[in-house]
Amino acid sequence: MHRIDHPLLSASLGSHKTLTSFHFGQSGSGPKIYIQASLHAEELPGMLVAHHLRPLFEAFEAAGQIHGELVLVPVANPIGLAQRLDHKPMGRFELDTSENFNRHYPDLAAAVEPMVGKQLGEDPSANVRLVRLAMAAHLQKWTPATELQSLRRALLLLAHDADFMLDLHCDCEGVLHFYTEEACWPQMQELAHFLGAEAILLAKSSGNRPIDECLSGAWWQLADRLKASGLDAPLPQGCCSTTIELRGELDVSHAWAKKDASAIVAWLQHQGVLACTSAPAVPEARCQATPLAGSESLHATAPGVVVFAAEPGQILQAGDLVAEIIDPIANTSQRITAGVAGVFYARIRDRYITAGGELGKIAGATAFRSGELLGA
Repeated sequence: MHRIDHPLLSASLGSHKTLTSFHFGQSGSGPKIYIQASLHAEELPGMLVAHHLRPLFEAFEAAGQIHGELVLVPVANPIGLAQRLDHKPMGRFELDTSENFNRHYPDLAAAVEPMVGKQLGEDPSANVRLVRLAMAAHLQKWTPATELQSLRRALLLLAHDADFMLDLHCDCEGVLHFYTEEACWPQMQELAHFLGAEAILLAKSSGNRPIDECLSGAWWQLADRLKASGLDAPLPQGCCSTTIELRGELDVSHAWAKKDASAIVAWLQHQGVLACTSAPAVPEARCQATPLAGSESLHATAPGVVVFAAEPGQILQAGDLVAEIIDPIANTSQRITAGVAGVFYARIRDRYITAGGELGKIAGATAFRSGELLGA
């Protein structure tokens, strides 16, 4: 294992932050797996999972049992981790720009298309290598103007040539759920089953370019661009990525983290990246994949105290009571009911809501939304 510290652009005189990555195995000897945690810096379960993955990876490496390269970034957002206001963590949005740390990554397909264009040939593997080199060249030329841009660039330089990218997040309160692009689902479904995902949400593109879709989306988007321009060069899905929501913000325990780390190791053994005497069997799926466009976000119709009637993981039918909003001044109660059938996979942690605020999410089986599918 070797550690690399990546200094970020200093935002102010006399201070600087550093992104740290840990590297296991041998580059070029097999698939590259990139795993990062807590890009939304107040979402800590992934950070603890990374803590438990590190000694496991070290042991496999010491035994010469890594066939490929593993890159682990346990603290993917040192900027957000340092942001606190009135004793509360503020790790989702950069305070200087109000930008979400997991949005607005660059359009790599548009960037590399002029660089590769007619250089692509009939060999799919050679085409993948050429595109990755073009991505690296583009990122190397990127001169960040802000600390936030330097973080985005550093993360992409580490991850752009990964075969698989795992972005570890969590919700406010929820069950383990799994986001991935439709182009990645055939390659990622075993990981969802090893982890025991209770909701799996698929989209062609969810919008606003989070880092996982920046990386995986570049491949199918570039393939579409090439076909539209009349080029028929074969281009496989060079990176498959996922955002894994490791339950809720308070689900930070060694028991959960060890379970999740073991699931990731089992998946890596199933992939042949970590050696084992016999590949672990893929567990039975705990749910069916559903479209992200079929996920219903429930909103408060009035301000008040939130009293949930439904628990995370509960299967709901349309019309079931999810929560009540209590106004103790007017002595009223507003009922919030499910509009779709599906698993109630996430809900807020606070118990006071303002009018229009989001309360929770239900994974419905039928798409009914379009446009930007992710929240702020």
